Amino acid sequence: MKSVMKMFPKLATPAFIALLTLSGLSYSEPAVALQQLTLQQAMDQLHQVKADGWVGEQPNGYLGVVRDSAQARQIVEQINEARRKEYARIADENDIAVADVELLAGKRAIERTQSGHYIKIDGQWKKKP
Repeated sequence: MKSVMKMFPKLATPAFIALLTLSGLSYSEPAVALQQLTLQQAMDQLHQVKADGWVGEQPNGYLGVVRDSAQARQIVEQINEARRKEYARIADENDIAVADVELLAGKRAIERTQSGHYIKIDGQWKKKP
């Protein structure tokens, strides 16, 4: 993609994407590199990416990427890192295994997931009824 953009440096990104669309080609990632998200930015975007079907809850207590994109991966990485730290804190505070905290958190997250959002069941992404 970058080599094509180098061939047409004066073509603005929206115009380039429109040109690709008209030519029948698809384009799913932005032409410019995504800026690294902060945890707060990831949290602010979480509901929308869940609603759009990009991210879902897993039984292991962590988010997973349903449809791959750089934005979805960044959101999942930021939030999962925060969850990992919190699960470790809870496990340490209660003298239990982190794995037990993860499984309980995963069960609760799946129970609380809105209908129509994705959850991972038996290794497969499914929309919650």
